[in-house]
Amino acid sequence: MRVLSALLASTALLGGCATPPAPDGPPTGGNSNDCAVIAAIAREHYRFNSTDNRPLPIRFEGDYAPRCDWSRYGLAFQPYDPDQPGDPRERVRWVSFARPVYDGRGAVVETSIMHGPLAGMGYECRVVSGIAAWTVPEGACRNTWVS
Repeated sequence: MRVLSALLASTALLGGCATPPAPDGPPTGGNSNDCAVIAAIAREHYRFNSTDNRPLPIRFEGDYAPRCDWSRYGLAFQPYDPDQPGDPRERVRWVSFARPVYDGRGAVVETSIMHGPLAGMGYECRVVSGIAAWTVPEGACRNTWVS
């Protein structure tokens, strides 16, 4: 009986230590850091923010689709809609991100930006985990294509 009481008490204590899930949910097969890694690239490489350099519509590669609370990172992404009405040139404006690949030094992300027809660039960015957040070191994004 004494062992059972101790076991129940320790189980109750351990259950009370569980942390609640973050508002950002990992994508299917993704990592819970994906949103923070993508936000670091958006803020530090593309220099997006919620006021004077608003981000272009966001899209993801393949079946990858993280669920992120972008406002948590000071961003205001809108989803990319290839069928949006209006000027067709606006449908060619977006920023995209592939699933981050993690290693012992941080993460690598393929990303690209299109400002309009035949006006885009692709990059591969290295992101590192710092004390307070993920960061993109100077020169950590290299061009992979230009149109």
